[in-house]
Amino acid sequence: MEGGSVFMIDQNELPFSFRVIEAHQYQDTCQAIRIMTVRGAGAIGAASGFAMAQAFLQAPKKGRDEFIMNARYEIEATRPTARNLFYATERVFNAANGSSEKAVIEAQNVADEDAGDSRKIGKYGNELIKDNYNICTHCNAGWLAFVDYGTALSPVYQAHKSNKSVFVYVNETRPRGQGARLTAWELYQAGIPHMIIPDNATATIMDQGKVDIMIVGADRIAANGDVANKIGTLEKAILAHTYKVPFYVAAPTSTIDLDCGSGSEIPIEERDEDEVLYQHGIDREGKLHEVLVCSPGSHAYNPAFDITPARLVSGIITEKGIVKADKESISLLFEEIV
Repeated sequence: MEGGSVFMIDQNELPFSFRVIEAHQYQDTCQAIRIMTVRGAGAIGAASGFAMAQAFLQAPKKGRDEFIMNARYEIEATRPTARNLFYATERVFNAANGSSEKAVIEAQNVADEDAGDSRKIGKYGNELIKDNYNICTHCNAGWLAFVDYGTALSPVYQAHKSNKSVFVYVNETRPRGQGARLTAWELYQAGIPHMIIPDNATATIMDQGKVDIMIVGADRIAANGDVANKIGTLEKAILAHTYKVPFYVAAPTSTIDLDCGSGSEIPIEERDEDEVLYQHGIDREGKLHEVLVCSPGSHAYNPAFDITPARLVSGIITEKGIVKADKESISLLFEEIV
């Protein structure tokens, strides 16, 4: 954040071009979150925290409190499933206590802590990865999805850094292709061997014994260990359970919602059907196009997330260590701060 503006990588442009956008006001940052210019649990959290700080900076003297409260409601409505969004907005709102300067400081604290937590997740997650491991992941939970390091990919980066030989199977993650477009791009930049696979090829490679561990991120984790993550995560967890592949969720404690008893209480965002009906890509000449890839006149159902029950999760990798996906283990993570 600089001079009241928030700067973000335009993830909708990746991997075909790299562009940084400037959001001048909190409304611009809200729009960036809403249309997924910025996406991923930690990145959404950081952006929403900065948006809350922007609202304090923009607030007029007359009707200041009402302006700030309305801004908070608007920010929190952008991506209702993402726990980090509410976590960051609430932290900045409460810490500011009416002060724009304090709001900006707290927003930066949220962002800095996100990067630190992700680094620690990489350290703990690396303990699960052996040399010559084949890892499968879904969606994108790398540094693009956070302020830095990421969650599901952070252990992969740490393993690679510690000279372990690793290979990553990247689920394409329809309909928006965050795996094929973002995870694959990150891994390519880092020089980590990988291969993009169709979402419906995961069962085949698990059946062939090609997956040693699966690690995914999370957008919200309920108090009982149920996990909300990108649509398709549930079926991957079922496959991992069937083929006895360890299935881990990597997420900071800021993604855990103790007020949410189970996954059934997590609101699931439904997005525009055009994300399913149309796809973006470049032709062989490098020109970007949007094309209809489905039957003209047909409609589509587009839930952005699904719920993976705790019983299918081998463990949750947090910045405080790896814990079981159950209420007792999760509650212990918060004992020191409750």
